[in-house]
Amino acid sequence: MSDPILMEFHSPDRADSTTGIGASAVPEDGDQARRPTRRIALLAAVGLLLTRPARSAETFRVVLATATPGGGFPAFGEAFSAAITATDPAVTIERRTTGGSAENIGLLRAGRVDLGLVQGEYAYPALAEGGGLTVLAPMYPTPGLFVVQAGSAIRSVADLRGRRVVLGTHKSGLTVMGRSALNASGLDPERDIRPIFLDRAGDGPTLVREGHADALWGGGLDWPGFHALAGDPGGAHFFGPSEAAIARLAQPGAAMRRLTVPAGSFAGQADAIETVGSWSFVLARPGLDEETAYRVARTLARTDLTNAQPKNLVGLVQADRVNSGTARVLREAGVILR
Repeated sequence: MSDPILMEFHSPDRADSTTGIGASAVPEDGDQARRPTRRIALLAAVGLLLTRPARSAETFRVVLATATPGGGFPAFGEAFSAAITATDPAVTIERRTTGGSAENIGLLRAGRVDLGLVQGEYAYPALAEGGGLTVLAPMYPTPGLFVVQAGSAIRSVADLRGRRVVLGTHKSGLTVMGRSALNASGLDPERDIRPIFLDRAGDGPTLVREGHADALWGGGLDWPGFHALAGDPGGAHFFGPSEAAIARLAQPGAAMRRLTVPAGSFAGQADAIETVGSWSFVLARPGLDEETAYRVARTLARTDLTNAQPKNLVGLVQADRVNSGTARVLREAGVILR
């Protein structure tokens, strides 16, 4: 991925106005005619105290829906909120634990949260349906992979037939991606494997370690479940769909794309892995105040969250799906959406 564009923003200084202060009549005798009375001076001081803090104390608070503990969305939500607030203390991100992408879309449409983290498999259809959902920012690309313990006889998707496979939580976009990867590889996710669905994303590695599951599906180079199994004493083995399945899934215009997981992304991973995946997004609810969206997107552009830079939306979503506040940030930076 290309280096992020560095964007600097400057707000024009607004001088405080004291028009009208000191305009009341005073006796025209000596010093009294040349300086305000104590009462007027006090009024002037009060006026400044009332005016200046109101401008400097303007705050922006948004509620962000993430997902169940132990998955990539909560980890990103924590990094996102910390980076935003560290860069602009006037912006507060309140994180809310949810069931994941599907629930987040419902919460956004109902106006119960301001922002929601949504996997591409859910985001693209939701945006196409209309209704006012928009993209505030990208999150990161999510390469999908299966992982097993290093000593397992399972080496490919074909070996998963008849096996117990953790596909993810009930409402996760990763679960949808996993089903698609199996289907494209010639396995029915309901009949050809024994699917396991979770209430908490973080439970997957434990099921594999304890022998209650043979394989785990997940996504993302920073996904906690991958690093948990790769860091075990015995190590782990990762693999993606077959080449034929990748070609079927990564069709032009599809939500999923061909992605490469570089060698060394996980402990003990010696070779690059070809797979499919999609981008996840920070979606904004219908009617979110443009100034609030602009402030969050503008602040995000100044953080070190490389993948989540607003400029990375170019080529990922259509211009009319991008939030107006984000579009404003991009215009100011000279980035053109198509």
